[in-house]
Amino acid sequence: MEFDYVIIGGGTAGCVLANRLSASGKHQVLMLEAGPADTYPWIHIPIGYAKTMFHPRYNWGFYTEPEPELNNRKLYWPRGKVLGGSSSINGLIYIRGQAEDYDGWAALGNEGWAWKDVLPTFKKLENNERGESAYHGANGPLGCSDIHDRPEIMEAIIGGAREMGVPTTDDFNGASQEGAGYYQLLTRKGRRCSSAVGYLAPARQRPNLTVETEAMAQKILFDGTRASGVEFLQAGALKRVRAHREVILAAGAIQSPQLLELSGVGNPAILGKHCIPVIHALRGVGENLQDHLQFRLMYRCKKPITTNDDLRSWTRKIGIGLRYVFARSGPMAVGINHVGMFARVLPESATPDIQFHVAALTADRVADKPHPWPGFTLSVCQLRPKSRGSIHIASPLAAAAPAIRPNYLTEEEDWRCSLAGVRLAQSIARSSEMRDYTDSSYKPAGFADSDEALKAFCRESGATIFHPVGTCKMGSDPDAVVDSRLRVRGLSNLRIADASIMPLLVSGNTSAPSVMIGEKAAEFILGGADVH
Repeated sequence: MEFDYVIIGGGTAGCVLANRLSASGKHQVLMLEAGPADTYPWIHIPIGYAKTMFHPRYNWGFYTEPEPELNNRKLYWPRGKVLGGSSSINGLIYIRGQAEDYDGWAALGNEGWAWKDVLPTFKKLENNERGESAYHGANGPLGCSDIHDRPEIMEAIIGGAREMGVPTTDDFNGASQEGAGYYQLLTRKGRRCSSAVGYLAPARQRPNLTVETEAMAQKILFDGTRASGVEFLQAGALKRVRAHREVILAAGAIQSPQLLELSGVGNPAILGKHCIPVIHALRGVGENLQDHLQFRLMYRCKKPITTNDDLRSWTRKIGIGLRYVFARSGPMAVGINHVGMFARVLPESATPDIQFHVAALTADRVADKPHPWPGFTLSVCQLRPKSRGSIHIASPLAAAAPAIRPNYLTEEEDWRCSLAGVRLAQSIARSSEMRDYTDSSYKPAGFADSDEALKAFCRESGATIFHPVGTCKMGSDPDAVVDSRLRVRGLSNLRIADASIMPLLVSGNTSAPSVMIGEKAAEFILGGADVH
């Protein structure tokens, strides 16, 4: 049970590291994943997103603490518990964020993370069906595919956005993110291309790579301040493994800070509450939590042309199934959201500050049974919230969920941006382009117009869009947890590589940036930056 590298977490970034660190054959690599293998068929069918959203075997199913600005509701936070992690259960959308996001990271003192530094890495990970270009790669492990279906309702919504001054775009990952258009998906030939599929599967037969599933890390082991191994639980047995070179923590924005604290790394006041001896005081662990809060506006449609209608009709469902089986196309090859939009709603914003996810479907909760009438959803979220939360252990037991406190909407700017985004969604639904489609507003009930009514709607319906980041942030300030090479500050042979290291939330979906972080971590390690 001795390896050169031990990776904790077989998720979005962990699978990247397993592939890259084992590629030369020179290093013995172990990856520990708390969940099972990704053998569940619905993981690989894009529309199966709905089947894994609440599945207890493949989803951690976390809940937040009561949120003060959201009527003290506890919000459901799904996270992947399976090889591939959340890349195996997410909505498949391929978004990098804005160039300004990464330049902002670099401006905080994180050398090597500016847009010019990360763009080559994004291109390296892509196998884009559009081919090689200034902004895209064609030889990487992850399939990036266009949505070729152009549903009537989606074309009308894009037209409504254009009527509101939002340009039409065919590439959110090109020269400019701004506009409305169709997403690209992390799929290949109509099937999900998770990190487990794109990175791990090609590496599984290497004799120097060991993958242990259903292996729940309990704590990181230390010799003084040097990370020396990992203690994990598997099949009821407590096991220990040694790492000669590095332990790499890739458990995600929720469980990476949790495992640090369980191992004695964090704020001494928090560790002391749970009688955990302090290995290294690091006050920023678990702080700086950021997430995208979404508001799902749902409308009844005048025409029976939505996915709601498809799923209510046996003949239409059979047709959808046949399209997928024989052509790998249609709704089953897309998942939920066809169309996206990035726009500016605050006068001071120089780049898009809101994002839309548009679906030809309505349901009271994500992945619930669709409504028995034609409907479509305009989901809007603020891209760069100012509010900050935290994640800290609630128990000294690794199996116990941590306390998640996002503190949504605690900053006035977040309310301003969110309300303006909701109003833009309402304007699109009311546009002349949508005159033949929008029947009535289901949520918010009626076309609510006052700030008070819209705030009440936001408080009762706001939910995560599944993008938590920042809880082990990268930087050089006293609250930073890792340096610009992702090494945990003040410790040796310990690195973090997942969305927790983002100092600032990117302007968009977080799956592709997490893959990029995994690639960068592997470059740092193999480039000789693995010794303090």
